[in-house]
Parts: sequence; structure tokens; C-alpha cells
Amino acid sequence: MPATRTAALRATVAAAAVLVAGAAYALVLPGALAAPLPGDLGPCAGPDCPDEYPDDNNNGGIIGFDDSVNVFVGGYFHVRGSAAESEGRNVVLGDFDQNKSSGGAVYNVGIAGVGSRVPPPDGSDYLVTGGDLTVATEQRLLAEEGAHAGVVRVGGTATGEVNPDAVLDPAAIDEYTHLRDDLSEASHCYAYPEDGVRRTTTGTVVNAGFETVFTGDGTSALQVFAVDADLVSGTGGQQSLRFAGIPAGATILVNLYGDARTLNVNSGPQAEFRPRLLWNFPDAAEVNLRGTTQFQGSVLAGEQSSTTEVTMSGTNGRMYLTGNLVHGSSGQGGSGQEVHAYPFEGDLPECEDVDPSTVPINSTDVPTTDDATTDGPTTDEPTTDEPTDSPTTDGPTTDGPTTDKPTSDEPTSGGPTTTGPSGSAATTEPAAPVDGGGPGGLAATGERLALPLGIGAALAAVGAIAAFAASRRAAEE
Repeated sequence: MPATRTAALRATVAAAAVLVAGAAYALVLPGALAAPLPGDLGPCAGPDCPDEYPDDNNNGGIIGFDDSVNVFVGGYFHVRGSAAESEGRNVVLGDFDQNKSSGGAVYNVGIAGVGSRVPPPDGSDYLVTGGDLTVATEQRLLAEEGAHAGVVRVGGTATGEVNPDAVLDPAAIDEYTHLRDDLSEASHCYAYPEDGVRRTTTGTVVNAGFETVFTGDGTSALQVFAVDADLVSGTGGQQSLRFAGIPAGATILVNLYGDARTLNVNSGPQAEFRPRLLWNFPDAAEVNLRGTTQFQGSVLAGEQSSTTEVTMSGTNGRMYLTGNLVHGSSGQGGSGQEVHAYPFEGDLPECEDVDPSTVPINSTDVPTTDDATTDGPTTDEPTTDEPTDSPTTDGPTTDGPTTDKPTSDEPTSGGPTTTGPSGSAATTEPAAPVDGGGPGGLAATGERLALPLGIGAALAAVGAIAAFAASRRAAEE
């Protein structure tokens, strides 16, 4: 074959390669561009992550190790009532204060007797505090179970019984301090992509009293919902939560707007949604998570002056709070409240262009125990609503909290309240899941696909032109 024909053939092959690469870029890269939470928070980290997490909490053997942060608290962390344990790595920029009621003397960090059974690696940090750590007299803070044990690392002073002994380290939280502002900015971005303008929703939210139903559009890779009211029954009691019209593999972002929000739940969303479900509170100074449910999904609270009080039987997912955390109990939720470690693996909106100066943050100082407001639990003896269980034995508890149990709350006579997609009328009937046109049956949102599709199209066009020119040259020769 003449050299000119050979060169032309090579040019044609090269041009075709550019064409294929451009098409592949346009089709594949949109998923790759999905953004994680700040600091790569969310997924399990390290070489010993389990291949699969259990659908339900269990008290079997350890199934893996997670080197990521499960609970981040930008302020103080108070343990009250009969709260039992917080699984996974806990990072607290302020003080950690344990002063439970007389019903139980032990609080476990790192390993939970009932949970995912995926603690941090042995010998790594189970609890890190930037301030002081205080455990009340005749109570114990445990970071161990049998042969497994972690480190309680304290930036300030340590008072009370801690097993193993606390390690004092003034630089304990240095690697984590940036996360507070980063998470605040991300929370605001997820709710307000443009300053003051809410993120466009893709589905409806209908509160019928006995339940709230989130109905997606059945196609979008990112399902966005907006909530402007408490998720409670018509009388303020418990209700169930349900998702419909959510395609397989979709990320669910629920933005709960307002200065104060309460969720009082007796049965939460299905565990299948847990790894890709984020409950985002961008504005609230008070967040109350109550009820007898095993709550599914991760929680993000972006207001740094906020206090989140958790008295649910159990939470299952990451908990990233830029303000304070009070882990307690109530008569409604029984005793033995637990935070369980499960990863967040969703694909969230890009937020690189967020201007920190536009994020409304009411407090950037890390509160200490002395700064605690009077809204939190006190150290007085429990009220009549408080459980009176016998003290906890050594090691994590092996009996799980109260399971989901419907209540008798009925819808209010005024009918359901409805929030619809941005710019569209709301519906009251859940839609059945349908397959979309995007990868894996999902239709990706335009704002995230514009850039990669444009680049892919440009590459494809260049390849097509080059292929045409090469073929013409070959024909002429």
C-alpha cells in the first residue's frame, strides 16, 4: 500500500478514536462529576469496608471497619437521659459531656452492640473532642468491646471514667476544624444554589396527618424535595414517612426549610433508600428528631448556632451537625437510643463556586459546656416520662431500641398539606417508579450535565471533521 494511503488510513483511525472518545466522555463523565460531601465525607473509608451493609441492625460479629467520620458536631455533644451509644467515629469540636439519668450508667462510642457492626479500625480514634470531656460520677464512657478498642482523644481536660483511658492531645481536632465551615457552605448550597433562591424541586410532599409521602418524578438522578413544615401528625404526634416514584440508584435530597423543625416519626423510609438519602436543615436553629422509628438516611444541619436533639430510638446514617448535639431519650421513644454508622453514597450537586461570604452563619465560635443554652436536658432526676431501666452492663448494649410501631394518630379533618415541584402543581397521588432515559434508568439533571455533554459533543465534532478530511484525502490519493 502506498505510504500516502497508509498515512491517510492512520489519520482516519485516529479521527475515529477521537470521535468515540468524545461520545464516551459525554455519556460516562456526568456520573463521574457527581460531588461528594465536603472532605470526602459520606462513604466508608479504608481497606476493610464491608462489601455490603446489612439492611437491618444486628448484634452479630464485626463485619468490617470504617475509617471515616460518622458523627461530626461543630459545637458541644451532650449525652442525657437513657441514650446508649454512638457507633462509628465521633468528632466533636467543642466539649463532650455525659450526664445520663439514673436509668443507665454507660455510653458507648465507636462500637454499638446493635447496629451496622462496622466500627472504626482497632486502635484508631473512636471519639475526638476539641474541648473538655466530662463523664458524671458513677458513669462510664466505653470505647471498647472484647478484643476491639479505640482511642478517646481529648483536646482539653478529661474528667470521669473512660475505658480505655483518654489520650490528651491539644491538636486533637486540627485536621477536622475546616469541616464546620465546609459543611455549612454545602448545606446552604444544596438548599440555595443561588443566594436566596431555593433549589428546584423534582417531586411533591404530601402530609396526610398519619403519614407524609414524598413522590418523585420517577426519572431524575437527583430527587429534590422541599419541606416547609414539621413532619408530625395533625395533633403533633408521630407519623410515618414514605417515598414513591424514586428510580433505582437515585440520590434523594430533602431540604427542610425554617428556623425550627421537628420530625416525630414512627416508621421511616425504607432501608433501600438509606445510602443515598440526605435530610438537609440549612436554616434551623432547633432540630428535633423524635419518635419510635429506626430513622433512615444521613442528616446535615448547616446552621452553626443550632442545637439538634435526638431522642429517636435509632438513627441509621451519617450525622453531620455544624452546631450542637444532645443525644437523649423520652417516654415516647423508650430507652437505649442509638446512633448507628451507615455510609452516605449519594451524588450531590456541585458546590465549588459557593462564596463563603454569602452563607448566613450566625455563630462561628465553638460553644463549650459553659455556653450551653437552657434548652438542653438538665442533670436533674428524670421526669415521669423518663425510662427507669436498670443500669447498662459493661460493653455495648445487645438489645436494640424499640422497633417501628404505628400510632393511632389520624389525618386532620382539614385534609393533607401539599408541596409540589417548583413551578408546577402538586399532586396527592404517589406516582409509580418508572425508568428514565439516563444511565441506569435515570435522567440526569441539566445543570450537572451541560458542561460534560458540551465537551463530549465538541470532541465528537472534532473527530467527525477529522475523519471526513482523512477519508477525502484517501479518496483523492
